[in-house]
Amino acid sequence: QAQLVESGGGLVQPGGSLRLSCIVSGSFFSLYTMGWHRQAPGKQRELVAQIGSSGYRNYGDSVKGRFTISRDNAKNSVYLQMNSLKPEDTGVYYCVRGTGSSESWGLGTQVTVSS
Repeated sequence: QAQLVESGGGLVQPGGSLRLSCIVSGSFFSLYTMGWHRQAPGKQRELVAQIGSSGYRNYGDSVKGRFTISRDNAKNSVYLQMNSLKPEDTGVYYCVRGTGSSESWGLGTQVTVSS
């Protein structure tokens, strides 16, 4: 069973930036699609960004042009660079390995965007 540990969340003012990191235990990290999902208060979880084993990237409409997902297979890690943050970006951000029925989730890291 993989373990995923997120870090980098915190409180930031609107317009600011944060970089989230996720380190993943287990084998064959480079073969997995990795993603970031988030859950805002009172809302359903939503996909923020994904990066495939080939490096293909997919973003939610609300973060396109502001967020960038990347991965370092040598470090079993995936990152989310978040720029131009808005209050509506507030939520718990989860790192996810795999897709569909084979997903593994981290415990999440809180991001709060507020002045």
